[in-house]
Amino acid sequence: MAECDRQGYANPASSHAAGRTARRVLEAAREEVGTLLGANLAGMAADRVIFTSGGTEANNLAILGLAAAALKTASGRQETGERSAETAALPPRAVISAIEHPSVLGPAQQLERLGWRVDRVNVSRAGVAQLDELERLLSPETRIASVMLGNNETGVVEPVAEIAAICRARGIVVHTDAVQAVGKIGVSFRDLDVDAMTVAAHKFHGPRGIGALILRGGVPIEPILFGGFQQAGLRPGTESVTLAVGMAAALRIWHDRAADCERHLRELRDSFEAQLAAAWPGLIVNGGEAERLPQTSNVAFPGVDRQAMLLTLDMAGICCSTGSACASGSNEPSPVLRAMGCDEEVVGSALRFSFGRPNTLAEVGDAVARIVKLANELRVRKPGCAGREIS
Repeated sequence: MAECDRQGYANPASSHAAGRTARRVLEAAREEVGTLLGANLAGMAADRVIFTSGGTEANNLAILGLAAAALKTASGRQETGERSAETAALPPRAVISAIEHPSVLGPAQQLERLGWRVDRVNVSRAGVAQLDELERLLSPETRIASVMLGNNETGVVEPVAEIAAICRARGIVVHTDAVQAVGKIGVSFRDLDVDAMTVAAHKFHGPRGIGALILRGGVPIEPILFGGFQQAGLRPGTESVTLAVGMAAALRIWHDRAADCERHLRELRDSFEAQLAAAWPGLIVNGGEAERLPQTSNVAFPGVDRQAMLLTLDMAGICCSTGSACASGSNEPSPVLRAMGCDEEVVGSALRFSFGRPNTLAEVGDAVARIVKLANELRVRKPGCAGREIS
């Protein structure tokens, strides 16, 4: 990125020589990002990598853009008489899981304001989307499905490939928000068999301010921003060569060390949870019975108020959260834990901790000591809490 700035690359949309040079660098970064994420970039029906400002914009483009394209396609079928009058009168439908990130919930709610019906797939107590309920919710009017690959609060990995198979058999476009998973576990766009996938660079130690939507070749999508021709008009605005190069470099570094990085993160998380469990009888790991991403731990301390614990830990130099970072200003209890059926004692005492590549086992031990000390000071005597304890 520093070299890009030193080179002073021109606007990659400009047709002069300096612009063409910048365009070559930009497209090389785009190709590297797509290749490392398992997209097929060859042939007439090549997949596309659309750079965005981050995961939130990519999720909005995916849901609103794919939905608008689906409506246009349905309207064309209606004009040619392929849909009955009764079917045409029904509102279009979308389906999401009950535990989606706010950047998916927001555009889904916008679809509802536009007259869509949005169905929400419930999850098990372990936090896994229920495939039988998904099949029950799908209808001839379902146009799009969006289910995250890894949950941002619990780290639970969702069965996206199975969901994609169910939906694609019915001609339903499938999107997955893979922001939490890319750079933590191996993710291949084509292996998931989805139509669209969201990623964000800062989640794998790349620069903030850039993400991407990977789009399957031939899948129609409408823009949600207007006023430019960049990226085939799907995301107008001057593209940042520096940010794109930084994203590609960070993804390459992770890819070259993927196995070691995942092993390190899992070791940190498992050590953290084991030490906490030994020091705090009754500790509950939310989502601990399911397959999880290696970097996330959502734990409940029955008898301790989550907000008081959050503030106390912050003053002690421990960074954690009570939910999504994108909704961290809210005092509302976690909708994810409530969707999992956790009782109020669990929801009211749960905190999310995350680990990154620079963290060490020594830091984990120090953090556990501080957390346990402060939790004991905040403990209040309340009736026992139902839930799974770990040993």
